[in-house]
Amino acid sequence: MPRFRMTVEYDGTAYVGWQRQENGHSAQSAIEKAILALTGETISIRGAGRTDSGVHARGQVIHADLARDWQPYKLRNAVNAHLMMAQEAVSIVEVAAVDETFDARFSALKRHYLYRILNRPAPLALEKSRAWWVARDLDHETMHAAAQELVGHHDFTTFRSTHCQAKNPVRTLDRLDVTRLGDLIEIRASAQSFLHNQIRSFAGTLKVVGEGKMTARDVRAALEARDRKQCGPVAPPEGLYFMKVEYPGDA
Repeated sequence: MPRFRMTVEYDGTAYVGWQRQENGHSAQSAIEKAILALTGETISIRGAGRTDSGVHARGQVIHADLARDWQPYKLRNAVNAHLMMAQEAVSIVEVAAVDETFDARFSALKRHYLYRILNRPAPLALEKSRAWWVARDLDHETMHAAAQELVGHHDFTTFRSTHCQAKNPVRTLDRLDVTRLGDLIEIRASAQSFLHNQIRSFAGTLKVVGEGKMTARDVRAALEARDRKQCGPVAPPEGLYFMKVEYPGDA
């Protein structure tokens, strides 16, 4: 069967997350229903990573096996037409034909995420559900310095959910940068894979650092403790974006 790689954008506000679930509507089920309406095929698509309820995506990648050998642009446009008719907050940005060895999850070399904090006294109007509002002034340079304590190959037990299903808490974090432009603080994280709630745990802890309540040394100690209780509060989902996935052969 022809296999297609799709880059997907979605607003996670109205969904229970990426993955199909019995307790509500997901971004995955929205796409599967659109494909069913288009082709009459009941399929199960695979995504590069799961996102929780309220988390957004600008570059989620999926693969789908279909009976018909579609021209990629026609498939993109047709699936999007059905998503729009269903009033879904999901868009297929790009489609490419790939061979059967491509797997959206297991072929991935690196995943990139962005966490957005709007740091200002006034509450959010236009950016509500798109960023974490923090009224208290944050020192982004101190946050960035502390973030570097987390870069590298570590046991990230402290920074993963107690419900995380990964068998091994050891990961290699390639990048964790904190920058600021005006009121907007951006935390960018890159790794081959992440643990459940890892980035939101980073963001919540770094926010505490930015407030002056933790130091870089405290962050290192929390990491080495391998104790979830040493983590700062988990940041809310609305600030998190799944930005991009890298695969072998990508330009």
